[in-house]
Amino acid sequence: MNLHGKTALVTGSTSGIGLGIAKVLAQAGAQLVLNGFGDSSHARAEVAALGKIPGYHDADLRDVGQIEAMMHYAESTFGGVDIVINNAGIQHVAPVEQFPVDKWNDILAINLSSVFHTTRLALPGMRQRNWGRIINIASVHGLVASKEKSAYVAAKHAVVGLTKTVALETARSGITCNAICPGWVLTPLVQQ
Repeated sequence: MNLHGKTALVTGSTSGIGLGIAKVLAQAGAQLVLNGFGDSSHARAEVAALGKIPGYHDADLRDVGQIEAMMHYAESTFGGVDIVINNAGIQHVAPVEQFPVDKWNDILAINLSSVFHTTRLALPGMRQRNWGRIINIASVHGLVASKEKSAYVAAKHAVVGLTKTVALETARSGITCNAICPGWVLTPLVQQ
């Protein structure tokens, strides 16, 4: 895979699956924009060790304005976003009737709405270049339910549906949109 000359934005890329994806993209030659919670120095150093000095934006993906600022940063710094990996995700476990409303809202904002916003903001440039790749990291929970994970399951099912819609809307272009539905992976999200 040769991604020289391409820029990839990977949300939730300071650890876990997102960092792993970012490192593979860097090895393939892509310029990267990392995003995630907490200290990003370790992730940036790991990617830089592969020969690519990544950009970083600490956008809180619950905030549309910050997502827009992150996309503007990627475009102004690297000339556009060719590849979007929507990987960011959070989790909370509780029965539906006990599920905190603020947790529900945060999970839907990060796990679903941010996918919509990065996609809608990246598509115009991708259409102009007639090339783009959008990969949404959904989950096995985007296909089957699990008790006490109502917000996560709802968001991941919706990501699968959104992915199918975008794939249909871009089918006659050089843009693809796919979802990956991994099972259980030992990541910092799972460890919490």
